[in-house]
Amino acid sequence: MAKVASEPKAKGYGTQLSRRDFLRVGGTAAALGTAGFLVADRFIGDAKAEAPTPGKVRYGMVIDLERCFGCRTCMEACKVENNTTRAVFWMYVFRFEEGRYPDMQVRYLPRPCMHCDNAPCVKVCPVGARYKREDGLTATDWDRCIGCRYCQVSCPYSVNYFNWKDPKKNQYLDWKTPEAVEVRQATKGVIPPYKNPDLEERYGKEKRYIAGSGHVKGVMEKCTFCVHRVEKGLMPACVSSCPVGALIFGNLNDPETEASRLLRQKRFFRLEEGLGTEPRVYYVGSPPPGASVRQIEGIVGRV
Repeated sequence: MAKVASEPKAKGYGTQLSRRDFLRVGGTAAALGTAGFLVADRFIGDAKAEAPTPGKVRYGMVIDLERCFGCRTCMEACKVENNTTRAVFWMYVFRFEEGRYPDMQVRYLPRPCMHCDNAPCVKVCPVGARYKREDGLTATDWDRCIGCRYCQVSCPYSVNYFNWKDPKKNQYLDWKTPEAVEVRQATKGVIPPYKNPDLEERYGKEKRYIAGSGHVKGVMEKCTFCVHRVEKGLMPACVSSCPVGALIFGNLNDPETEASRLLRQKRFFRLEEGLGTEPRVYYVGSPPPGASVRQIEGIVGRV
């Protein structure tokens, strides 16, 4: 397993916070921007972080909400790197407001796949297409996927997407339209490919596909934490592109990684932790939003 590049640094404080009934995302892949929140206005506190297992790689992500200012650069980077099709956002940054004027606050929440240790999507897949890698990341072998969408129904985070159309014919930008002229000028006439060749390879000791986007109609796809980059010693595209270092990715079993240090130093919460999914995405730098949050500036994908 390749060593992942170093993560940006951040200062920390405090002890852990847990959370349940935090987020319920509504809507469909065609209109993800209409999604909403359901937040339980209480904490489940003082549980201890999972003890590291020396020698075993256990990847995870820490998101510093104190740093995030909702620019959605990570969304753009994910779309470009993974060639996701129209209306599909593997990384989604919610912008929402809390409270009432004049006592209100605007806050942001990036939401990739949680790569749960106890992943419901893995349990319900009838053909073993959704699987856990040895490093703990949750992936999809698109060659096995039969498109039953059980994973989509079982996931409490709404991170799964179904390829309703041929990806080659469902690019986010129609290169024949006038609006594509400026893009073609910027690329000197070169049309970016709808496929990333790295996503056609098999990865990990399992030597299985990871369901990068742009494959075939009728299969499920989702965030992979850019496994194809991680195995080259690179960071996921969203992490590399964040201008303020709000996304920190690393081996949680290595106490020297920045991700591990943050979890020792800062208070944190995880989404829908009360469901027992054991997500590998941790939020620090801000307490969970209260029950009065309202989404603003949602993104509606073009279908």
